[in-house]
Amino acid sequence: MLAGLSISERWFHRLVLGAIALGFFVLVSVGAMAASAILQNQAQIGWINHGYHVERAIARYRVLVERLEAARRGMLLRDDPAVAGTFASTAAAIGPALADLQRLTADNPRQQANMAFAAKLSRAHLTTLRRSVALVGLGRRDAAVAAFNSDQSLPLIRMIRSLCDRMTAEEDRLLARRDAEQAQSLTRFYIAFGVAAVLLAIVGIGSIWIIARYTRDLSASRDELRLLNAGLEGAVAERTIDLQRANDEIQRFAYIVSHDLRAPLVNIMGFTTELESAAAQLARMMDRVEAHMPELVDQAARIAARDDLPEAIGFIRTSSDKMDRLIKAILRLSREGRRPLTPEPLDMTVLAQDVADTLRHRLDEIGAEMRVQPDLPRIVSDRLAVEQIVSNLAENAVKYLNPDHAGRIEIRGRTEGARAMFEVADNGRGIDPRDHERIFDLFRRSGVQDQPGEGIGLAHTRALAYRLGGAVTVESELGSGAVFRLTLPVTFAGEQGPKA
Repeated sequence: MLAGLSISERWFHRLVLGAIALGFFVLVSVGAMAASAILQNQAQIGWINHGYHVERAIARYRVLVERLEAARRGMLLRDDPAVAGTFASTAAAIGPALADLQRLTADNPRQQANMAFAAKLSRAHLTTLRRSVALVGLGRRDAAVAAFNSDQSLPLIRMIRSLCDRMTAEEDRLLARRDAEQAQSLTRFYIAFGVAAVLLAIVGIGSIWIIARYTRDLSASRDELRLLNAGLEGAVAERTIDLQRANDEIQRFAYIVSHDLRAPLVNIMGFTTELESAAAQLARMMDRVEAHMPELVDQAARIAARDDLPEAIGFIRTSSDKMDRLIKAILRLSREGRRPLTPEPLDMTVLAQDVADTLRHRLDEIGAEMRVQPDLPRIVSDRLAVEQIVSNLAENAVKYLNPDHAGRIEIRGRTEGARAMFEVADNGRGIDPRDHERIFDLFRRSGVQDQPGEGIGLAHTRALAYRLGGAVTVESELGSGAVFRLTLPVTFAGEQGPKA
């Protein structure tokens, strides 16, 4: 079932990110557990060392007690200053030894009870021994020996030994428990580490499987794409030739139609001129007839000669002139469509500033300003086409400024990867969002039609941008100005398209 499983790019990213997140979580968890285990182990090692210190202190105290007893017996046997010195130094060391043991066992109530008993026994034992030593010092060795045979030093020694054994047993019990806790802690760490290792292995194997599967799918897609491209290149070339032929036919058809339309239009305009002349002569004749024989002129003839005929001729003249402008515009578009494009390096800052300078007189008349951003992106494209695009956009911005406030127009630009973006922004009337695409259609305009024009400029601008491998779009709201955005390849290679 898995053999036929295909992983999409979206799921691949999700699975890889999930595997990375899981692996990171496992590593963090292992690190946290390792840190906790290390801290616990260090604490347990500290307690184990503490136990050994306690046992060493117990042994030292026991050795001092035994040495003190042996020194007392040596003094009873012979008069030796060295033995007396040993007794004195050992007796002096008993107190500090007990204090050190008291400090080390302060955390253990059981040992504290034992320490209280040990202090009591040590005081009794030391008192007994000092009594014998004092008799020896007075020269009464026989009395000291008699006291030795009858005092409680031997039972006290046995009790101290038994107490030291109990205290040592207590520390051995604590050491055994702490060793067990340390072993359990290490066991838990090894188990957690083993589980984490298994999880990491699963994550690693799963990631390798996902990447291998995705890579296999990519390879299969690449092979399919290579086969498709092999056939697509020929189809695209054939389709491009067909489109070029169709475009040439459309261009020739537009040229022929517009050229053939001008012939009857010229005749209409010529005959309109003759009709204007005839109407003027007729009006003059009507004036003479009215002056000499007014009874021959009725009201209808007078209105027809002086009002209806000139008005009709005026409508014909206006419509003919408009038709003549439209036909000339179609011819211009047809010629532009046939003109070969010649890419060359363009300094867009200089080009935009030249456009602004050509509009300086008009800007001064209406009290507006046009600012060109310095260091506009440099591009390689057809100079004439780019100049026409920028000029059309700038002239359009000037034409539709709002007279109620000072006009401001800015030409700015930036580079985004392999494409350059130029914007002509104004604070003019603005454009209804419903008309954002409509204004780029031939002979279509938006808003109040109080400015001259045939509705061809923006359509021509977009067509030129398409030929250059770019596009022209607009962002605007009514009353908020407009931003016309021109996007072009930084390097245009010619009619075959922009370079990658």
